Amino acid sequence: MMFQQLQQQRPALTGRAGRRALRVQAAGSTYGNNFRVTTFGESHGKGVGCVIDGVPPRLPITNEEIQFELDRRRPGQSIITTPRKEEDTCEILSGVFAGESLGTPIAVLVRNKDQRSDDYSEMSVAYRPSHADATYDFKYGIRAVAGGGRSSARETIGRVAAGAVAKKLLKVVGGTEILAYVSGVLEVEASVDHASFTLEDVESNIVRCPDQEAAQKMIDVINEVRVRGESCGGVVTCVVRGCPKGLGSPVFDKLEAELAKAMLSLPATKGFEIGSGFSGSRMTGSAHNDPFYMDNGAVRTRTNRSGGIQVRRQRGLGTAGV
Repeated sequence: MMFQQLQQQRPALTGRAGRRALRVQAAGSTYGNNFRVTTFGESHGKGVGCVIDGVPPRLPITNEEIQFELDRRRPGQSIITTPRKEEDTCEILSGVFAGESLGTPIAVLVRNKDQRSDDYSEMSVAYRPSHADATYDFKYGIRAVAGGGRSSARETIGRVAAGAVAKKLLKVVGGTEILAYVSGVLEVEASVDHASFTLEDVESNIVRCPDQEAAQKMIDVINEVRVRGESCGGVVTCVVRGCPKGLGSPVFDKLEAELAKAMLSLPATKGFEIGSGFSGSRMTGSAHNDPFYMDNGAVRTRTNRSGGIQVRRQRGLGTAGV
């Protein structure tokens, strides 16, 4: 009964006097300015992908480099991930010729193959709690019942493909290295040296945690809740080494703010930290400061509680965010 009552409250698509006017909703599928990414597609549609604008010409980029990153996020790789089986094979439709970017928009497409829309038949008559079903219905008056449409984690395929290009660009231009790993699952926390861990360390186990002892505990915890038909939360930490100085601009384009928007728009994300993060609120100002010193003519800090960012602009000292 509640579902039927809520359905009756959906917005109408009329525009005459005395009737509700048609409103064009904000797009919301594009992120960035100079390097602009638009993702497209629904979980159970024909495919998903992205269009990347702002890539300079002659950047070496291959299908294999993008596929490498997509293979890392591909579902069905282990018992602790979603069982959906997808090859997630990417196709570069435009913007690249003979292994180099043309300076024009790069379009990447991944075709969906393992759609089981019948699995979602119950969702057509009931909203799932803590999902986007009700929200989409209230806002648009229509929703993609199967898989959640744009709210599905499958939307992140476009982000990963665009991230592969951005990662290559930063590597070529600034020698920047970007790594991420699972640093916590429920009450299990990892201890990782951010200055020395490698991608091989991350990929050494199915939970992608460089701390092998913590990784096994995480896997055990996930399996424990999985067999009960439950799920659990976790934390991902990202480390950026060799980031160019000066990224970010006042006042609404601060680097922290841009990173927060990108991270908090990921499905199910509920928190974002950089540097000391929320623990910084329990410290005094003098204890939280990162004192400067000279190291062979280079300005450095003795600590990194700011997470590599001061006055909300990158200072080139390394960034760590959660």
